[in-house]
Amino acid sequence: MTSSVQEARQAFGLRLRELRKNSGISGRELAAHPGVHESKISRIEHGKATPSPGDVRAYCRLCNADDELPELLASLHNIDAAYMEWRRVLGAGIKRAQQLVMKNEAAAEFIRNYEPQVIPGLLQTAEYAEAKLRSVIQFYNLPNDLDSGVSKRMERQQILYKRGRRFHFLISEKSLYGTVGDDAVMLGQLDRLLSIIGMPRVTLGVVPLTAEVIVSVENFMMFDNRVIKVEGHTAELTITQPREIALYGRAFDILARQSATGEAARTLIKKAINARRRSPIKHDLTE
Repeated sequence: MTSSVQEARQAFGLRLRELRKNSGISGRELAAHPGVHESKISRIEHGKATPSPGDVRAYCRLCNADDELPELLASLHNIDAAYMEWRRVLGAGIKRAQQLVMKNEAAAEFIRNYEPQVIPGLLQTAEYAEAKLRSVIQFYNLPNDLDSGVSKRMERQQILYKRGRRFHFLISEKSLYGTVGDDAVMLGQLDRLLSIIGMPRVTLGVVPLTAEVIVSVENFMMFDNRVIKVEGHTAELTITQPREIALYGRAFDILARQSATGEAARTLIKKAINARRRSPIKHDLTE
């Protein structure tokens, strides 16, 4: 969990602690009421646990502070939204998750995206997107809305052609060789990357495999300098703390300086195409 989420949780816990103390109620007295446990009170007030909406309602009711309930619940929602497990983000299906991403994209003028393993969603072919989203559905055991999810991902790409928007994509050279789908899917995807180079307002950089490892960072998307979305294995993080945003910005700049662009990027992509054509990767469909 990022420091911004932890700091927000600690600040919220302190606010509840002050609410309790100002009302003259001790933690033991609060715990005497049904549904409230003393051990949890301590963890909440020290930022070690996130309270449930029911916990917040109990604080306000027992501390005679019902007028503060709406604001406290809104603050709790913001903390909760900063760390969203994939089971919640994807619980309503792939299409819904794509719609949520579109909201952030629509509000941004400059989008920066770093992907160390795969091709960014905004640059994917329909075949690549289908193969990638199918594996996501299978791995997380999600409702199967593959067709509508792929359609929505393709719809997202319309933003690439809107005036007043800028995009900078960074991918690792490794993502050119990792297989999503099969060789035919990958050859189509690599050809799509070649067509991206030279598009107005779009920069594509490929970080070579031999580049010095100055920063080691997970995949992330930066929407202007307002918010960052980080995709972890179990959850999505939403970062809004300026200090953390600045660090991600520094990491992106370092990777951008290391990346090949223009004709140099074309050379790396064509090398990957030729390698795949010479030695098609065999897939055991029984696995």
